[in-house]
Amino acid sequence: MDYPVIESHSKSPPKFYGFHTFAEPGCPISLTGAFRDNIRRFLQECASLEGYDLVGMPIWRTFLVYESKGTVIPLYTVEEKVDDSDRPFCDHCRSVGWSHHFVSKRKYHLIIPANEEWDDPVDEGVFDLQTHLLHGLIHCNGFGHLICINGIEGGSKFICGTEIMDLWDRICMTLSVRQVTVEDLSKKHKMELRLLHGVAYGHSWFGKWGYRFGHGSFGVKEHNYESAINLLSSLELDRVIQDFSCVKACFDLRQMIQYYRNMGGTNLVTVRDLFRFMFTVKSTTPTTRYSTTVASWPERKKVTVTTHIRRCSSKFPTKIALTNSSFRKEKPTKCRKFSNVAAKMDSRWPVRRLEHVAEVIADALKEKRAAKNTGSSGMTRQEARDAARLHIGDTGLIDHVLKAMNNVIVGDHIVSRSVNRSTKVLEYTIQDLKCDDEKLFYPSKIEKPVWTCCLGPGRSVYNDITYLYKNVLLGYPECESVESAAQIILHSKHFVKEFPFRDNDAESLMFICILILSSVDLKADLSYEFTAMEHVGVPLYATVGDLKMAVEDAFRDTYCVLERLQVTDILELEEVDDEEVLFGVVQSGMELHVKGCGSEMESSLRYEGGTESWTVKCKCGARDDDGERMVACDICEAWQHTHCCGIGEAETVPRLFVCEACCTSLVTMHRPCGSTNDYESCEGSFVEESFA
Repeated sequence: MDYPVIESHSKSPPKFYGFHTFAEPGCPISLTGAFRDNIRRFLQECASLEGYDLVGMPIWRTFLVYESKGTVIPLYTVEEKVDDSDRPFCDHCRSVGWSHHFVSKRKYHLIIPANEEWDDPVDEGVFDLQTHLLHGLIHCNGFGHLICINGIEGGSKFICGTEIMDLWDRICMTLSVRQVTVEDLSKKHKMELRLLHGVAYGHSWFGKWGYRFGHGSFGVKEHNYESAINLLSSLELDRVIQDFSCVKACFDLRQMIQYYRNMGGTNLVTVRDLFRFMFTVKSTTPTTRYSTTVASWPERKKVTVTTHIRRCSSKFPTKIALTNSSFRKEKPTKCRKFSNVAAKMDSRWPVRRLEHVAEVIADALKEKRAAKNTGSSGMTRQEARDAARLHIGDTGLIDHVLKAMNNVIVGDHIVSRSVNRSTKVLEYTIQDLKCDDEKLFYPSKIEKPVWTCCLGPGRSVYNDITYLYKNVLLGYPECESVESAAQIILHSKHFVKEFPFRDNDAESLMFICILILSSVDLKADLSYEFTAMEHVGVPLYATVGDLKMAVEDAFRDTYCVLERLQVTDILELEEVDDEEVLFGVVQSGMELHVKGCGSEMESSLRYEGGTESWTVKCKCGARDDDGERMVACDICEAWQHTHCCGIGEAETVPRLFVCEACCTSLVTMHRPCGSTNDYESCEGSFVEESFA
């Protein structure tokens, strides 16, 4: 096809490739090295350097041609150097259990913007938008995160979710990415896909591309997740009908199950069998929005899905800037997460403190909106300041946060600042991220749904699946095990894919090199146990000495704390001279343990989790940050989930909080000698005054 004339800011001619063949083996190039080397060659040969940068960060662009749609899609790659970045640490690593990873020197953002932004230059704030069709982040050590994808329902005009995922998977495979995580908050018609798809197929929607359980919230482990999936999917339909016999929806449920059994035969035995069969059935209603084949459902080719990354809730879409179709005609307002704004603020207060103040202000705005006692649901700066002072004594801190509260995302809401047309006074207002009135669904506690009526099985397969999802998976009567299993699946949001190690270059030797630091280096910090491991390639004729130099260069090029690393020995080659040729001595693909010294473990750019020394110790079993809302005890300073402490998602975190263990200790310590009073055990105390 003739490529369209495209306005380009590139320093070199634009490069075009087929969308569906890009990053296939050998197309456009074959890459056989480690990710840190492959990404450089990819940018050099398959992308054009733009004539502008993003706050000093270079930008490359590759054009992908979607021939059947007659369109050209831009794929941007932005290189973020940690030394020059205003946010060198990685929140995504912290939430998925990778806080202990050494800070990588470079991050690569691969972005396909929303359709209406294809012709616009990449500008500041691009990393915070959730409207991108694709946004993936890969550290130069090969560990990465799929931050968001948006298919047709998320605003894409041409590409569906499956096609975007296929492209992302091919890119990761070609570049030799090692592991990629994703936080699955995807929904379909208000149903959580990780629950629906998990019951039907035994894995999340992302499982089709090899993503498996990675890190659970609220202390959920992999064996808990697998047991929950097995329990729900193996529920026998006859048993379900029997258990629902005393429930209002019994007749509708029995009728629906029988309808699909008659259609599919007697082999529909379990809940999994039923859902799988329904995903293959065509809807019989000809003119409604549901009159499509279920080929657009998760397991089929034409799936459309929207995935949004990071905590807050599983409400759809989380942290997305206005995806309603009425807003697609104009460029969406660019809203940034307040946590990212806070990280950039020149402040003497820690980021978590700033976030707490923002939450207090947002809660005050929500209360004002709910009250509706006046003509305006907004609050003036003074009103917001006074409301925050009820919980926070530091007015300087409040003023500092208020200055940044404009078009920022706090929890599941957007806080904006604008002039009230009636009063001509600047006001703060709050709005939900979602434009409809769907109730916030907080997965830590499943609320039994109101029984929905069935309009007749078969009229709309979408309605039928939704009916079973709400009434069986979320509303199973008087069965704690089923309810608990659904909770566990909904708490399992972080999934990870490990890509295979590749050693397919006949002209070189590739090794998996595991670094063992000297005890002198390690004594500076033992807060984490992390073994740095890199893939290192050398020519066939390389010597042992050449390999040591290559290993040294690889680790120095990858990690900030290893910039002055000196390799002293390779354990598997201790008895081999440095001048000895490797070929015939060691086999390509082996793991080699490398001893080294000279690391800078006292550097602030040490771990991806940041420099703060904090401890997670929650009653649910969590021992690491999982991205859920937390509060710290003001005595032991251990962080715990607000939900586990009895603080609701909409409630303000108390100014002074004492955990259950410390509260019990204080009660025991202050009990008068010989007292016979019985003290009730406490679950965490919300204290307004300090202990005397």
